Amino acid sequence: MFDRDRWTEVYMALKSNKLRTFLTAFGVFWGIFMLIIMLGSGKGLENGVYYGMGDFATNSVFIWTQPTSKPYKGYKQGRRYHFTNQDTKAILDNIPEVKLLAPRIQARGGDGDNNVIRGLKTGAFSILGDVPEVNLIDPVIITNGRFLNQVDINNTRKIAVIGERVIEVLFEKDENPIGEYIKLNGVYFQVVGTFKSMHNQGWGEWQNQSIFIPFTTLQKTYNYGNRVGHYSITSKSEYTATFVEEKVKALLKRRHSVHPNDDRAIGSENIEKEFIKINNLFIGIAGLIWIVGIGTLIAGIIGVSNIMLFIVKKRTKEIGIQRALGASPSVIISSILTESVVLTAIAGWFGLVFGVIILELINKAIQSAGGDNSMFTNPEVDFNVAIIALGILILAGIFAGIIPAKRAMEIRPIDAIRDE
Repeated sequence: MFDRDRWTEVYMALKSNKLRTFLTAFGVFWGIFMLIIMLGSGKGLENGVYYGMGDFATNSVFIWTQPTSKPYKGYKQGRRYHFTNQDTKAILDNIPEVKLLAPRIQARGGDGDNNVIRGLKTGAFSILGDVPEVNLIDPVIITNGRFLNQVDINNTRKIAVIGERVIEVLFEKDENPIGEYIKLNGVYFQVVGTFKSMHNQGWGEWQNQSIFIPFTTLQKTYNYGNRVGHYSITSKSEYTATFVEEKVKALLKRRHSVHPNDDRAIGSENIEKEFIKINNLFIGIAGLIWIVGIGTLIAGIIGVSNIMLFIVKKRTKEIGIQRALGASPSVIISSILTESVVLTAIAGWFGLVFGVIILELINKAIQSAGGDNSMFTNPEVDFNVAIIALGILILAGIFAGIIPAKRAMEIRPIDAIRDE
């Protein structure tokens, strides 16, 4: 590897036909370049999708009531019912697999009526009664102040945590909302915190124009009694969310005299299942990218093998003379393999570098265009993937040189002297 004459020989061999060498190297360059671009693009799409979902707990499930679809115990089909505080206690007492349980209820008149007042300013916002655990299941970014705590729940405090859109509507640009009062349903609430959603697009916009108040306070303010709107639930690490979902539904059906086989009486959204679907989708995309990228790379490798066969053919006399002078088979083989590896390694390295540069330029363009709201963000290639790609290049170079090296070993000195 440190023989100067060998490297000179490699250089002269590749230089002897510049156009053929360039076109062959470009095939390898394009193969690794496209592999890096496709891998980075796939990662950018994956990052965008997961960014849009925020920091949702992947083992979470959401459960709410719906009209029954089957008669049961004297009750007619289509009966409406509600979860209650007693259901909350029953779930915690009877289902130890539950890690977090967050009941929520939404105030009437939201998302359409001017239901929030501050001085002469009014706005239509979603008013949500929540418990502290909800910020561990679907967290928001607290930009100032604090979130709800258990003391707020126990003492039914009249405090509020408001989204950034609420701030824009009810407060002046440089005004600090913390400590100020807003009026909900004729009752004054003190602002103790502000937040920004971790989601983008629709769900993020909805959260940013929401107001969190203590769950117990909303029940009293809006005369909901002990009613619960829906539950957010997470399972302990050793259990799946699906397992917990089935147990909770069975318990709630028994408590509200719902037919055990009435699958429409309780609605649910299993985030765990959605994450599994998304993960499987991106695993499939990554697999397809590798298949297409490696296929393109193989096409370039075949080109390298062809040019090496051409070089061996052109150097028939030279190889024959080397054999006649006593050159060992290992010397001939290593010479051919070195030329092949050098050609693929240099072309592949440039493809790798240019691919990374293009991904970085795309990333900067997305950020300058407001990447926080993009479904495609931070396209990147993992360092380990880059190492794997380099390993593929080295193996490809060796593979591309095997057939030409074998052809060179088959050359007999007498045949080489006769070759024209």
